[in-house]
Amino acid sequence: MKNLQLGEKIRDQFPIFKSVPGHLAFLDSAASSQKPSRVIERVSRYLSFEHANIHRGAYRLSAYATQSYESAREKVASFLGAQDPRSIVLVKNATEAINLVAYSWGEKLSMGDRILLTTLEHHSNIVPWQLVAAKRGVKIDFVGINPDATINLDDFRAKLKSLKPKLVSVVAHSNAFGTILPIQEIIKMTHEIGAKILVDATQLVVHSAVNVRDLDADFLVFTGHKLYGPTGVGVLYGKPELLEQMEPFLGGGDMIEQVTTEGSTWAEIPRRFEAGTPAIAEVIGLQAAIEFVEEIGIANIAAHEKRIYEYGIEQLQRENDVQIYGPYKKNGAQCSIIPFNLKGVHPHDLGTILDSVNVQIRAGHHCAMPALKALGLQSTARASLAVYSDLQDIDALCHGLREAKRLMRR
Repeated sequence: MKNLQLGEKIRDQFPIFKSVPGHLAFLDSAASSQKPSRVIERVSRYLSFEHANIHRGAYRLSAYATQSYESAREKVASFLGAQDPRSIVLVKNATEAINLVAYSWGEKLSMGDRILLTTLEHHSNIVPWQLVAAKRGVKIDFVGINPDATINLDDFRAKLKSLKPKLVSVVAHSNAFGTILPIQEIIKMTHEIGAKILVDATQLVVHSAVNVRDLDADFLVFTGHKLYGPTGVGVLYGKPELLEQMEPFLGGGDMIEQVTTEGSTWAEIPRRFEAGTPAIAEVIGLQAAIEFVEEIGIANIAAHEKRIYEYGIEQLQRENDVQIYGPYKKNGAQCSIIPFNLKGVHPHDLGTILDSVNVQIRAGHHCAMPALKALGLQSTARASLAVYSDLQDIDALCHGLREAKRLMRR
């Protein structure tokens, strides 16, 4: 086995891997990635030497903080291929971004309207729509999935045609099974029936280039902490003409134009959706994270992770009593995430045993209960990759699986 050069170089930029004895196989990056030094240092520099509230102060420190914050918005817009920075709303995570659309755009929905989701969705792309449905009398329908955790496109086409939903909200890259959906085709079919579409790109942006103009997405969301950035920052992209039509999600300071005792008027987009003091340090940290990704190159990251992923599938297939899930047999249909179970060992027990040998995975339903239920599963173990993953991580995982079998079956 030969380590990949990219992994060797990149791991050195993540302090956590120097902080523990031996080799830490961190295989839970789909939940939250580790942070490179440049992100940590950028946040620290802002908090230490640059902090002031933004948009409000008539002094240099505030002006500089405002410039840094808005520079981060411009960087996000560029990263997503959005021409207009006003299309970028900075929120605390992808969950808030989806809730913002559900609350604000969802106010336009009427009793009897339909929303179409897929069974692959993370709970954060189900529950907000259920709240809208309960409030406004809207009906939610779900597109089925195949036994290999791919979307049933025939079912999708049929439901688009027969149900005529007002909105489709769909994940682009499943966090539970690693499934890559044909998102461009899905968007095209959605627009052909006159519906709007929200794309949950939380996993996708970490592993693949995303261009909202090419996709023609109406809304797109992602979260910063999976993209090597801080927690507490997320992104909503919305076509400006749609955002202009939406009422604020939260009320308070900095999202207003005028406030009187008789009523208030709202600021221009995107600030009408950014009430109160935002997560300034975290937004600035997100810019540093995007710059980190861009300097390596998303294509280089994808190629590196593909090699680790393929090695992981190959090695796990050699292990006795390991069941792998998802469309791994279809080239290009799954990446970065390997869901599996070890026969006779509950995923939570397996996670504990693996942790004892410095291998860290996720175990459970992965906030995707409907997806697992559709495949007859209650929980799985999940190994997920990032730019710092290497072949030694996979070897350590397989060693841990053999240790688990030894401990649980003696």
